[in-house]
Amino acid sequence: MSEVIAAVERAGLLVAGIEILRLHYAETVRVWRERFLAHRQMIEELYDARFVRMWDFYLAASELAFRGQAMMVFQLQLTKRERIVPIVQDYVAAESARLRALEIKHPPLRRVAE
Repeated sequence: MSEVIAAVERAGLLVAGIEILRLHYAETVRVWRERFLAHRQMIEELYDARFVRMWDFYLAASELAFRGQAMMVFQLQLTKRERIVPIVQDYVAAESARLRALEIKHPPLRRVAE
């Protein structure tokens, strides 16, 4: 973190917020693994069984590392001007809800083979 903050300051940016996403990221990796395993057969056909085992192990180990505090993800909110960022971050939930609504109206694109 100290190296990142030093680089941020050299770039002339201000840190407006820092969030530690340890458990949030553990949940993210858990969902990635579920989706990965749901498509296991297709992935194995594209690559091979060794690749599937390797990624299954990696995702499972990553989830456990985040849950056990061995790994963390930091999310920094940066700004050039101090007063541009609201004092509280309640706008984040509202914007997330707005974007989720857009995803429902316009689902992500799928490959032609799907």
